[in-house]
Amino acid sequence: MSTLDNTARVRISASRDGGRDRGRATALAALLTLLAVCAGDAVARSFPFGPKTRSVNDLGNQFVPFHAHLWDLLHGRAEGGLLLNWQSGYGTSFLPDLGTYLTSPFSVLVGLFPREDIDLAVYVITVLKMAAAAAAMTWLLLTLHRAGGRWWVAAVLGASYALCGWSVVEASYNPMWLDGLIAFPLLCLVGEWARTRRRAALGTLIVAVAWAANFYTAYMATLGAALVLVLRLILDERTDDGTDTGTATGTGTGTATGTGTAGPTPVRDRVRVLLRAAGTTLLGIALATPVLIPVFLGSKHAYPGWTREFEPAGWVDVFARALPATYSFFTPAVFLGTGALLLAAALVFHRGAPRRERRWWTALVVAVAVSMQWGPTHLAWHIFATPNGSPYRQSFVLAGVLVIAAWVCVAREWPGRRALLAGTGVLAVIAVGAATSDLVTGWTFPLFALGLAGALGALVLAKRRSFVVVAALLLAGGLVGQAAATTAYADRQRLGRLDDYPAWGTAHSARADAVAGADSRPGSRTDSGREHLTGNDPMLLGGESGAYYSSHTPAVLTRTMAALGAGWTSRGRNVQSLDNPVTDAVFSVGTRVRTAPGGRPEVTRAEVPPLVTVRPKGPEPRYGTSPFRNQELLLGAPVYGDPVDGVCPAGTDVFLWAPDYAGTARLGDGKPVKLTGGLPKRRAPMTPLGTSNGPASRIAFGKQEPRDWSAGCLDRGRLAAAVARLKTSGAVSVEVGDSGVRAELPPGSTGTAVLAAPRIAGWSCDGRPADRYLGLVAVPLDGKRTTVDCSFRPPGLRAGAAVGGAALVVLLGRVAVPLVPAVRARRRKDTKTSPERPPLVAS
Repeated sequence: MSTLDNTARVRISASRDGGRDRGRATALAALLTLLAVCAGDAVARSFPFGPKTRSVNDLGNQFVPFHAHLWDLLHGRAEGGLLLNWQSGYGTSFLPDLGTYLTSPFSVLVGLFPREDIDLAVYVITVLKMAAAAAAMTWLLLTLHRAGGRWWVAAVLGASYALCGWSVVEASYNPMWLDGLIAFPLLCLVGEWARTRRRAALGTLIVAVAWAANFYTAYMATLGAALVLVLRLILDERTDDGTDTGTATGTGTGTATGTGTAGPTPVRDRVRVLLRAAGTTLLGIALATPVLIPVFLGSKHAYPGWTREFEPAGWVDVFARALPATYSFFTPAVFLGTGALLLAAALVFHRGAPRRERRWWTALVVAVAVSMQWGPTHLAWHIFATPNGSPYRQSFVLAGVLVIAAWVCVAREWPGRRALLAGTGVLAVIAVGAATSDLVTGWTFPLFALGLAGALGALVLAKRRSFVVVAALLLAGGLVGQAAATTAYADRQRLGRLDDYPAWGTAHSARADAVAGADSRPGSRTDSGREHLTGNDPMLLGGESGAYYSSHTPAVLTRTMAALGAGWTSRGRNVQSLDNPVTDAVFSVGTRVRTAPGGRPEVTRAEVPPLVTVRPKGPEPRYGTSPFRNQELLLGAPVYGDPVDGVCPAGTDVFLWAPDYAGTARLGDGKPVKLTGGLPKRRAPMTPLGTSNGPASRIAFGKQEPRDWSAGCLDRGRLAAAVARLKTSGAVSVEVGDSGVRAELPPGSTGTAVLAAPRIAGWSCDGRPADRYLGLVAVPLDGKRTTVDCSFRPPGLRAGAAVGGAALVVLLGRVAVPLVPAVRARRRKDTKTSPERPPLVAS
């Protein structure tokens, strides 16, 4: 048998062994990740393993309701479609929210669960994303160096990456960020394929999915993957017969696969690799533009959120966050299992690894860590805008680079005692540096010491084949124990520091059933109630309301609702439902569900105008400073009276306006009503206090009277008359679709037709951009038309579709062009081998 045949057999055998190793390693990494996360949640008695809710902050306020709305869409029960969400904010653009929160491939799994198990569905999706990140990183590590016999180390390191502090402490309640955790190793694979001229089409699709799933963390992952690729190219060497050596994918020895003399890869070849990688990345991003452009423009039209100047964390706190069982919102959560940290720290001292690799990978780790603390590079990591809240959202990239460095340390040869002792010394310095940090807890150093001892023991025993199983158990057990403890500690800390929301229970079911039973669409809207469970109750419980919380909350919605007296949290991005009969009439809320604390939901109904009404001709009015006058302006009639000597006339309903007040107020001897103001973060809504009984019905406050407040006395008779007039002149029929409204008006209607929906960007009526009337969608009438047809298309959808379509054509061309020579050769072969036709014989 020839040498060539033997070489081919060896390569086939190595490929099969490598495939088995990858399969075992990725499965083990995913299993370790699932085990650690679930064990930590069980220790903390957190949902679904105990009575404590895990829905804190945006998880309960945004992600669970958004996934509930996706469930409704998948099952054909949503009010609205992919473009327009009728349930929130009296009609908001849904595509930006879809692209921000729900375009992960994992999100559709929510449809497999019963709707009442929506919290469980989100939890399962979250842990599956972590497991997928572990598997992806493990696959990447074994692609960089296959390291026969050490696949289990790659599995533990892959799980270490997925269980980093950023993942279990911060991203676990921001599940969309976890798509970036998955994207980083996948994008590094795309870079490897560009380096070796393989799988360009698959790489393009991976980039597209990553950026569509969550462009924010995908951007950070792309930067990190670019740094890894550049480093790989710096370390690349090539023999004089053209084959790669050193850092190229190999069997674990790192030796040259060619027979020539090794030397630096020519600069032009490295530039070509970078251009291939850039082309693949840009084409993938272009494929995702049908989602990305609407998301970008949705952010542009959103109400401005909280902005703050970046302040780097103290290095003692940074060191502390590398250790287990610490928690903080404004420091980088860079915890990794001690085994991964030990290997990364030992790399520069490990003589079994090539010197250039040791130095360059260590330098990259240090550079990424320092870049998180320097203002200009901090901005570069975050698309040149300091984020609201946690300022270290790129921490997962540092975790990934550390894990790759750890793998470089162990892939070719087990580190010796000298390297391990030196690595231990580095970790000891980090621990000593963290000792003075307030973030260190009573569990931090014991867990760190146990993990370090286990990792040292595992790496010493791993050199002896008879102790490999023990070594694997020590290394994996230390990781699972530390990660589970950190998860449990974070679960408990979040409940004490952040707002929390209950998992779906009997209260949710009761309200949802009440809303479903009271639904009066399309004649009027049904509001799920001012007494909210989350900031997005309409999506969670059903109905249609002004309540809405998103990163894309339109500025026009916030300002319009604020002018009418609505409250907010999150500095204006969490608009609350307004329980007021005047605004209910304006927005056609004919049915309202009210729920007293601990009580059953009660349904109330009222006569309201249709969704489309007609206002008389005249100059467009403008809002003033009084919400009472603003409501009258939008209603088109005076319905409020002012208190006389601090008292409203008997029989009128009393409403209090004190947006900055945090305290209680009551009418006469009535029950106190709580107001939760505190501008600019929180804004108390216009609040009903009850019906006035005359002189005895004065407004009294709690500990102190607010500095700025006013009261309005609503005359129900005047309101009923105003509603009757709007009903008479309003639409005779209204058809509400997934992305628009069609209304029939009385013959001869003049003035302005007003749709009870905020005039957000994207509305057009009768083929032209819609007008605006006090913040609502409007159409001028000339007395001739009897039909108003309005539709909604998110800004950027058409441009995104055009760019995405062009990118798809280019991608198909890239796939098809290489096939043309093969097809032609096949045709020539078929022509040459086909039998000649027999001559025709005349009959």
